[in-house]
Amino acid sequence: MRCDETTPWVEGLTIDQTLRRTAVRCPDQDALVFPALGLRWTWPQLVREVEKVARGLRRLGLGRGDHVAIWAGNHPEWFVLQLATARIGSVLVTINPSYRVRELRYVLRQSDAKAIFLSDRFKSSDYAAMLSEACPELAHCRPGHLLSEEFPKLRWAVLLTDTALPGSITWREMVRGVEEEEEEVEEPLRPDDPINIQYTSGTTGHPKAAVLTHRNLLLNAYHIGCCQRFSQYDRICLPVPFYHCFGCVLGNLCAVVHGAAVIVPASTFAATATLSAIEEERATAIYGVPTMFIAMLQDPSFEKRDLVSLRTGIMAGSPCPIEVMRQVIDRMGAAELTIAYGLTEASPVLTQTRTSDPLELRVETVGRPLPGVELRIADPETGRDCGDGRPGELWARGHGVMQGYYMDPEATQAAIDSQGWLRTGDLGLRRSDGYYEITGRLKDMVIRGGENIYPREIEEYLFGHPAVEQAAVVGVPDSFYGEELCAWIQLREGESCSAEDIRDYCRSGLARYKSPRYVKFVDSFPQTVTGKIQKFKIRRKMIEELKLEA
Repeated sequence: MRCDETTPWVEGLTIDQTLRRTAVRCPDQDALVFPALGLRWTWPQLVREVEKVARGLRRLGLGRGDHVAIWAGNHPEWFVLQLATARIGSVLVTINPSYRVRELRYVLRQSDAKAIFLSDRFKSSDYAAMLSEACPELAHCRPGHLLSEEFPKLRWAVLLTDTALPGSITWREMVRGVEEEEEEVEEPLRPDDPINIQYTSGTTGHPKAAVLTHRNLLLNAYHIGCCQRFSQYDRICLPVPFYHCFGCVLGNLCAVVHGAAVIVPASTFAATATLSAIEEERATAIYGVPTMFIAMLQDPSFEKRDLVSLRTGIMAGSPCPIEVMRQVIDRMGAAELTIAYGLTEASPVLTQTRTSDPLELRVETVGRPLPGVELRIADPETGRDCGDGRPGELWARGHGVMQGYYMDPEATQAAIDSQGWLRTGDLGLRRSDGYYEITGRLKDMVIRGGENIYPREIEEYLFGHPAVEQAAVVGVPDSFYGEELCAWIQLREGESCSAEDIRDYCRSGLARYKSPRYVKFVDSFPQTVTGKIQKFKIRRKMIEELKLEA
């Protein structure tokens, strides 16, 4: 279906209506492929799976407006649940697979989740044990009758595997016999109904819950695919995680809109498996953050691969080194690879390069605004417009801007003004040719391998260590991940501690990627007259001390 910037065909539709139209338009095309599982579904087959799971969800008493959490790596059930919740009007709450018990507790409590779907484990994390620790009442209740003081809305825990926890059921049990049940008829859903809550890190140390609608996500997915010239004959290799907007919007929903196939190499990124999936499934597009592309280019099997099918894709998550982009084009063959920039609160993409843009624009800029997106560069203090070539804070308005942060009106008001402008917190400039550059961040954020990390959260956690008096966390350059974490620690008088002790402590309560690679013990911090720690001086000193290159 031809892309039309002025009248996108998904305008006015819900996700389920879009899925059904795509299934009619592309009845024989692959929709979802998991090579390692031997799974291959066409669009009509995917629709039938979604209908089955939607009936199962309704059987659990879930429906319009209920919040349904998913905590898992990239599994077929994840994609199906995303579409099934959209079909019945439930709000999908996406949970980072790397979260530990402390972070899981916060999300379940803050999101008012009525059900949680989870795999049994992710990498070294035992999800079943972690959920039991977070919610011990599960062990003493009948499935569907959970009563938890900490999670008053939570009723159901559903395991994606065939073995259930006490107080839970399995995915297979949920859908058993549902084909014989009649579909419930409810009031039609509206495009502006909330359908997704995605968590984005906040400067307060807790992630904030961005509420997104059918329209937010579909229009974003539509234009993202148009920037790559997608059709129903494209095949997207998707090694990025589903929980992130990169996976579930740029990947899954973009495919739903354009009829492209989603090819999932593994439940979590592995360079060799990704290269195999591209080669064997003749992928035309590849998604990833720069570190993923670096890992694929360095994989021992790379030189023997036949990647001639590759044409386009998206690199996002952190700035792309020009040499990496050149190698992706020259050695991988993705000559039309695009660069995208955005944030979760914008559903997520605001700007994207186009397939015809020269290499320089694809590494020096983050592209032009998507159709229907307004951007302005504003003085962070006054809100006045900055002229071309002058840096300021990037503000955005348009179809992608979230409804707000769930249960946080103050944060919503701080992020979106009365005229609908979203303050991104990023510093950028508009060039005279209409392309945008991101020059820095107002927010104290570190981007490590595509993961947004806020030092404040780690600092607050470090303050809980009995030996720590003061802590400051900054990002420092890294040739592989883009940035790495560095922690300066001041110990309490008479206490002792090692760098590995600090890292182990962080890993015990936070996602592993939030554990600082570099730990330096100090007696004092560079400070302003008012006592504010000058992090730019810490960063500069560590770059010199570690002999790092920005």
